[in-house]
Amino acid sequence: MSMTETELQDKLSKYADLAVQIGVNVQPGQILVVNAPITAAEFVRLITAKAYAIGASQVKVNWSDEFITRQQFEHASPEVFTKAPTWFAGEMTELAENGAAFLSVIAENPDALKGIEPERIANFQKTRGAALTKYRELQMSDKVSWSIVAIPTQPWADKVFPEIPADQRVDKLWEAIFHTVRLDREDPVAAWQEHLDTLESKANVLNAKKYASLHYIAPGTDLSIELPEGHLWAQGDSINAKGHSFVANMPTEEVFTAPLKTGVNGTVRSTKPLSYGGNVIDGFSITFEQGRITSVSAEQGQEALEYLISLDEGAKYLGEVALVPHQSPISESGILYFNTLFDENASNHLAIGTAYAFCLEGGKEMNQDELTARGLNNSVTHVDFMIGSAEMDIYGITADGTREPVFQKGNWAF
Repeated sequence: MSMTETELQDKLSKYADLAVQIGVNVQPGQILVVNAPITAAEFVRLITAKAYAIGASQVKVNWSDEFITRQQFEHASPEVFTKAPTWFAGEMTELAENGAAFLSVIAENPDALKGIEPERIANFQKTRGAALTKYRELQMSDKVSWSIVAIPTQPWADKVFPEIPADQRVDKLWEAIFHTVRLDREDPVAAWQEHLDTLESKANVLNAKKYASLHYIAPGTDLSIELPEGHLWAQGDSINAKGHSFVANMPTEEVFTAPLKTGVNGTVRSTKPLSYGGNVIDGFSITFEQGRITSVSAEQGQEALEYLISLDEGAKYLGEVALVPHQSPISESGILYFNTLFDENASNHLAIGTAYAFCLEGGKEMNQDELTARGLNNSVTHVDFMIGSAEMDIYGITADGTREPVFQKGNWAF
């Protein structure tokens, strides 16, 4: 049974509250920057009203449009995609340095750029990523509050629920999203706090263990990942430079850290499609030697995957190791979202590219050279891909060689 319009508006209001209060946790006098597509206009207006009600000094919205974006990729001159957007990067960096909070509302069509020349997409990602280096450093070291939430679109709902009548798909996706962000609970804010406490308890166990490496075993996967000395396991909520909490991803089910850049060896196979740059990459395997990707193979999206790992040298190494139990709400729903924000929270995953500075003791205060010296990867990109399943076992190996189960058959072993 679909929601009534009144029920949807009530849920949307609560969702906006969650995004503003728990997600970016806007403070009185703070600027809120919202990045959103024009299809999300109604929801962004709600967010704006909530932010001003809390006392935000300004809400600045950067709009995008999927149709216009595709037109640009199809018809613009090639040099457009190699010219750094310095004006945009300068504005974002200045806002971050002045303590703004950043909220991204995504409403994607996973096939939005299907058929576009991959080189154009890769050049755009590379030049944009390089131009935003300073902003990303502030973001990846928790200096600023940031969060990502999602709302449905018809093309996205069509991709996720092709088996039901077209006019029911968007409502079905709304209901699924509301469940993942705990909006179907009596007190969503309290439910989120309880959930974050649970994730913190898992991170605390791992931080006490101080494993030297992890060994992943699953069909098509035999992978060893060394962890840097002083690594820290983090979870859903973070603390910014001013001491305010925020939740970067809503939903979130992960506990994660940074790998040792040169300490990854073996092969890993994906278990869910990766929607990247408007294309779907699926059925892929990646092989590593001393941290570096030496080969990739994909049943779908091979060219897009090859461009991803060629964005820069750092795109050939890992920057994140994340643990997510197979018995978790998104996984148990059985829904494949074709959207990393959701699919990564249904599955153990890894990320190609840059590492989070806060995943290292003292990392928030280190510059990039210091982080690199301690074994953390740096790149213009950070792309998560899903590797977990009910058949995955993960072992933690201590400095003295003791081997202990961390995951068994896809779930926490403790």
